[in-house]
Amino acid sequence: MGWLDKLLGGETTARPAAGLASAQRQLHGSDPATSAEIDAAFYRWLAAARPPRATQQVEARILDELARLAASPVAGAALVPRIPEIIPQLMRTLRADDMNAAELSRQLSADTVLVAEVYREANRPAYLPRYHSGPPVNSIQSAIMLLGQNGMRMLLARVAFRPIVSMQNGVLARRTAPVIWRQSEKSALAASLLAPGLRANAFEAYLAGLMENVGLVVAFRLIDGICGDAALPWSDSFIATLFAQSRLLSARIAALWEFPDSVSEAIEGAGRDDAGALAGALALGDRLAKLRMLVDGAEYGADDPFVTEGLGEAALAVFEKLGDEEE
Repeated sequence: MGWLDKLLGGETTARPAAGLASAQRQLHGSDPATSAEIDAAFYRWLAAARPPRATQQVEARILDELARLAASPVAGAALVPRIPEIIPQLMRTLRADDMNAAELSRQLSADTVLVAEVYREANRPAYLPRYHSGPPVNSIQSAIMLLGQNGMRMLLARVAFRPIVSMQNGVLARRTAPVIWRQSEKSALAASLLAPGLRANAFEAYLAGLMENVGLVVAFRLIDGICGDAALPWSDSFIATLFAQSRLLSARIAALWEFPDSVSEAIEGAGRDDAGALAGALALGDRLAKLRMLVDGAEYGADDPFVTEGLGEAALAVFEKLGDEEE
C-alpha cells in the first residue's frame, strides 16, 4: 500500500500521483464533503452570519479588495503584525540537525517574553511527569533540553503567530481571530502528524498550518470594515472565492516574511487537486481541523457522514487526537 492508502485507510493498485480530493474519491468510491462545502460550513459558523445577507455588490467589493491585497502582499501584510525579528534567527538555529542548546539559550535571552514562554512550556505537566520529579525547571538551557528540538520549534512558531490574533480591530475580527487561531493550531498539528506518511517535512507542515489562515484574518478585517454592523456576506460563490484569495494572500505574505519556499508553495497549492506531498498534508490537516472545530462547536455530530465520509482509520485517528488537544 502507498502513503495515501495508509493515511486514508483504503486499498488501491498503483496509480500516478493524484491530488488529495480525487485520490479520496478514487480510493473510497464515496462522495465525501468537498473542501468548498467544508469551507462554507466553517465560514458560516465562524461568522455566525444570519439573514438578512449582504448584497452581491458588497460581496464583490470585499473580494475585489482582497484580490488587490493578494496582488500587493506588502499592503496585506501591513494589516497583521509581523512576527518578531528574532524568530527567523531562532528557527535557523533549530533547523540544524545538531541543535546547540547553549547557542539557542544565548539567542533566547534577548527576548524576555520568549524566555517566559519556554519556562512555562517546560514546566507543563505534559513534560514533567515523564522527565522530571524535582523542583520546577529554572534554567533556560535545561528547559531547552527538556523540550527538545521539535518542542522548541513548535513553541516558537506558536509564539510568533500569537500577535496576529491579539492585535485585531473591529468587532467581527476580534471575535473570529482567536477561533481562526485555534483552527490554525489544530491544522498545524494535524498536518505535522500526517506529513511523515506523505514523506513531507513535519515542521514545514506545522509552519504551513499556522500560516495558512493569516490571509483569512485579513479577510475578516475587510469584512468588518466594509460591512460593520450590517448584513454579512453568505453566498457559496463568495465563500469559495474568499478562501481561495485568502490562501493566496497567506502564501504571498509567507514569502514576504522569508518562510521557506516549500511552505508558501504548499499554502498556495493546498487548494489544488494536483498538490504535492506537503500541500496534501496541509489540505488534509486543514480539513480535519475545520471538521473538528465544527464538531466541537456542536454544528455536527462526530459520526455525521459530513464529517466521517472519505476518511480512513489514520485520518480519523488524527481527527480524534485534535479533540483531545487542550484549547
